[in-house]
Amino acid sequence: MTVSQAHNLGVYAPLVVGGVAILFPAFWMVSASLQNVDALFDFRNPTWWPDKPLWSNYTQAWTSLPFNTFLSNTLIIAACRLVGELWSCSLVAFGFARLTGPGKKTLFAILLGSMMLPGIVAMIPVYVLFSYIGWVNTFKPFIVPSFFAAPFFVFLLRQFFLGVPNGLHEAATIDGASNFQVYHQIFLPLAKAPLIAIFIFVFQHVWNDFMGPLIYLQETHKFTMALGLQLFRSYGEYATRWDLIMAASVLMTLPPMILVFIGQKYFVEGFTLGAIKG
Repeated sequence: MTVSQAHNLGVYAPLVVGGVAILFPAFWMVSASLQNVDALFDFRNPTWWPDKPLWSNYTQAWTSLPFNTFLSNTLIIAACRLVGELWSCSLVAFGFARLTGPGKKTLFAILLGSMMLPGIVAMIPVYVLFSYIGWVNTFKPFIVPSFFAAPFFVFLLRQFFLGVPNGLHEAATIDGASNFQVYHQIFLPLAKAPLIAIFIFVFQHVWNDFMGPLIYLQETHKFTMALGLQLFRSYGEYATRWDLIMAASVLMTLPPMILVFIGQKYFVEGFTLGAIKG
């Protein structure tokens, strides 16, 4: 074995072992979702992959509760939040990066300071506020705040906008473009990568969010996918049907996983700020 081969073995062997360790729970979840519950707990003759996969487990799991309604509720919240986050964060970031005005640095410092506040600290005051104005058991607590810009996403986009050459902005202004036209027609198209990264962040947060819906939603027909999965785990006869629980978990895991695989290129580029291909 040459020195180069030994080096490659030393680098890739731990990566392979780590990858197997990470992927094994996912493999077991898929395998368990395709087995009968009796075979699943047959520890004397464990089955790593069933000879006859029970694909019907997925249909039975999906139809046992109104998962179509849970999916629709989740997608509605995700779509509205995506519109709010992408629009408000990009607009505020453009203002901090390209516009001038009194107190801009102070406002930006306050914005960064708000990132240091743990969400759990504001949980009770925010709930009291939303309860007072009658927003409990509605989708408004998840949608309306998204139109007021998330500090981290504003910071991310501001750093990208600062890397855009000043000549683009100045040339558009000389041609008579307003600041909003410069923002909409020049800066937004250039910011495709960070916007897609934000898209993935927001969608994954909405899809996996359990605490928010648990606090604000009270009626079953308004539940999201995360709450629906938890309800399935405690729903009568299905509470011990681990084969169906695993099938529902696989269905819950697939959308964000597929989204990350599709958008991973832009996700990585979204953090490579300030570089423009021209």
